[in-house]
Amino acid sequence: MTTAERQRSAQELLRPQLPAELIQRGRCPFDPAKGLLELSGQGPVHRVEHGGESLWLVTGHDEARAVLADARMSADRFDNPRVRARMSPELFAEMFPPERRAGSFISMDAPEHTRYRRMLTGQFTVRRMRQLEPRVHEIVTQQLDAMIAAGPPSDLVHDFALPVPSLVICELLGVDYGDRDEFQRNTSKLLSLKATIEEQIEVGTELRRFMRGLVRAKKSQPTDDLLSGLVTDTDLTENELIGIANLLLIAGHETTANMLALGTFALLEHPDQLELLRAHPEFTENAVEELLRYLSIIAFGVPRFAKEEVALGGVTIPEGATVLVAVPAVNRDPGQYPDPHELRVDRPRGHHLAFGHGIHQCLGQQLARVEMIVGFTELLRRLPGLKLAVPANEVPLRTDMAIYGVHALPVSWDA
Repeated sequence: MTTAERQRSAQELLRPQLPAELIQRGRCPFDPAKGLLELSGQGPVHRVEHGGESLWLVTGHDEARAVLADARMSADRFDNPRVRARMSPELFAEMFPPERRAGSFISMDAPEHTRYRRMLTGQFTVRRMRQLEPRVHEIVTQQLDAMIAAGPPSDLVHDFALPVPSLVICELLGVDYGDRDEFQRNTSKLLSLKATIEEQIEVGTELRRFMRGLVRAKKSQPTDDLLSGLVTDTDLTENELIGIANLLLIAGHETTANMLALGTFALLEHPDQLELLRAHPEFTENAVEELLRYLSIIAFGVPRFAKEEVALGGVTIPEGATVLVAVPAVNRDPGQYPDPHELRVDRPRGHHLAFGHGIHQCLGQQLARVEMIVGFTELLRRLPGLKLAVPANEVPLRTDMAIYGVHALPVSWDA
């Protein structure tokens, strides 16, 4: 492969391609693309053609749940003909060597996925999550103490939204928090829509090097953390342990960090809802679910591959087709949510798909909920008069990343 080819965006090869009008957000930074919402109003399943390829876009809530629960819809991107057709066998082997594919259970189907999921479920126990809750309170308090001591203004992403889940996942996995700059930097590169093939390969190698050292340290001196539990209580190979640990480390801080920051931005831009939440902190659990639904930070949706012909939403999806569950549209389905484009912190809890559905539903969702409930509660309690320190249109949005949010959120409060 030539140097020019290696400088292509990795996302061109790995992600289903959509027309700009279905992905580019408009004036409101919290709403899905206008074109996506318009398409959603025309039905629950749509055939979309772009760049010489076609895919089936799912925007209906019930249809999305059906796709994500259907064993005929494969999550295996390593065996996906569309992905393989976009690159040479040599490039595929370089990007996805066997050691990198090991442990990547979110890209696997049963029975391989079942084996990994069962092992991990044994580590994500209710007891362990409950044990972490006081530590989450402690971490949130420490970050807010530091912000208050420094005084306003503050970048909420740098000072609160990113450190809180990063510290928590480090605690859970047994990662030295002093290494956070390294894994946060590499995660950012990995999720960038502009990252080249060359950069993706380099970052993947670096992340594996980092985690290999940690896995070997846990083997020699296990402690009371999830990674040590996997090392000592399972028959996972070193490559499988590395893959699983990297996946948990990345997913465990990146998504929650963006929900804390973007969720705060949304509340500040909806002052009536912010004040309602301040006056009624008992709404916080509902507010977290509503923010998850309303914001839907999985920017491009969840891809699947039809292993056989499937009837869905009044259409027939052919064998071999790419199917994309458009989560931002699904979570705004008016058939499922009254007034879906309104943010209402007291909205009764519904069945949103922010954490997915079916066998691939987010393993760490309960921990993420604890972090957000504690985070938003204490943020509003301890920072009276919280407000943006810049005009809303100057907040830098993560439109260049696979996980949507804000790159920074300058805020002030009544010191």
